[in-house]
Amino acid sequence: MNRTIDDLANRWLRRKSDGLSQLESRVLQSTIERTTITRDTNKAVAFHQTFGDRLADTIARIGGSWSFILTFVAFLIVWTSGNVWLLSRDAFDPYPFIFLNLVLSMVAALQAPVIMMAQNRQTERDRIDAAHDYEVNLKAEIEIMALHEKLDELRHSEIIGLRDEIVRLAEMVKRIDERLSQQSAS
Repeated sequence: MNRTIDDLANRWLRRKSDGLSQLESRVLQSTIERTTITRDTNKAVAFHQTFGDRLADTIARIGGSWSFILTFVAFLIVWTSGNVWLLSRDAFDPYPFIFLNLVLSMVAALQAPVIMMAQNRQTERDRIDAAHDYEVNLKAEIEIMALHEKLDELRHSEIIGLRDEIVRLAEMVKRIDERLSQQSAS
């Protein structure tokens, strides 16, 4: 099977090869070469991550967890109860907890952009995964179409073989019938 990208693009994608995207050309080339196109996109993304990217992802993962939320609620309860009841006379942050508001504002000011950076990277990862999924699905569809084509060719050749066999058997039956007719006439 000596096919080119032009042949496959016309046959299976119903397009000319100059109208193909780079991804589609790569899929058709891998089909011709009978190579796989799957790859671990997580490794590719991890390879290009900087220390800051990994740190932002870790902070976002921790900041968006139930353990962080519950720990932070416990911290708020300890802070407020400690300043209201335990240290009522010598409280370092008396009610209305201005220092606590400052701390919470600083945490939010730092945590929000870090989480947004992590979300942007996740969006980019999702785009890479979607492109890879499309590539793999396109290759699978092309391979399935190629298998259907091969099965159709096999079925067609078998039908032709059966037809020829039926013609041969019909001729044999006709000869046998002629012999029997000759024998019964004599």
